[in-house]
Amino acid sequence: QVQLVESGGGLVQAGGSLRLSCAASGMRVAMNVMGWGRQAPGKERELVATITNGGITNYADSMEGRFTISRDNAKNTVYLQMNSLKPEDTAVYYCAIVASRYYWGQGTQVTVSS
Repeated sequence: QVQLVESGGGLVQAGGSLRLSCAASGMRVAMNVMGWGRQAPGKERELVATITNGGITNYADSMEGRFTISRDNAKNTVYLQMNSLKPEDTAVYYCAIVASRYYWGQGTQVTVSS
């Protein structure tokens, strides 16, 4: 049974940082492309970052230089380090397995105040 459990969300002031975690079970993050996406109220879910099983990362333009996706294969966990957060980053953040289709976790709320 595949499960992706996100944690680490919360309330932070603009300019602050958060580190999100995605604990995976039923699959190995080391053997898959993993990603993070987000969905703000009333908006479409968008992809934030991905990391391949070879360690190659990719980011949406607005996150480049602020967000870092990483992976701990021993812990079977994917992380998203978010720095210099902006109010427009407020969203539910989801972990995903990136394959022929996305497999999403349940999400964790990130709220950035002014």
